[in-house]
Amino acid sequence: MLSTALIIGFLAVCAATVMNLYRLLVGPTMMDRVLAADTMVINAIALIILYGMQQQTNAYFESALLFAMFGFTSTVAYCRFVLRGDIIE
Repeated sequence: MLSTALIIGFLAVCAATVMNLYRLLVGPTMMDRVLAADTMVINAIALIILYGMQQQTNAYFESALLFAMFGFTSTVAYCRFVLRGDIIE
């Protein structure tokens, strides 16, 4: 039962990633592209967690946490660069 749910989860997250990739490439504005890149980071974190559940190990959860912190920091920095033209004031 859990393996079926994991397969459905993998398929759903992969479909969401493909849709985000489309928005990243076609997005009409720069902020649409930033939002798509941030959402792709969230999808990658979901894939890491699903893979950790499939392998039944805790190491992947720690790497997902580190990836989430890096993704948040890079998104904030890029948004500040787009809005203000400078990251560090």
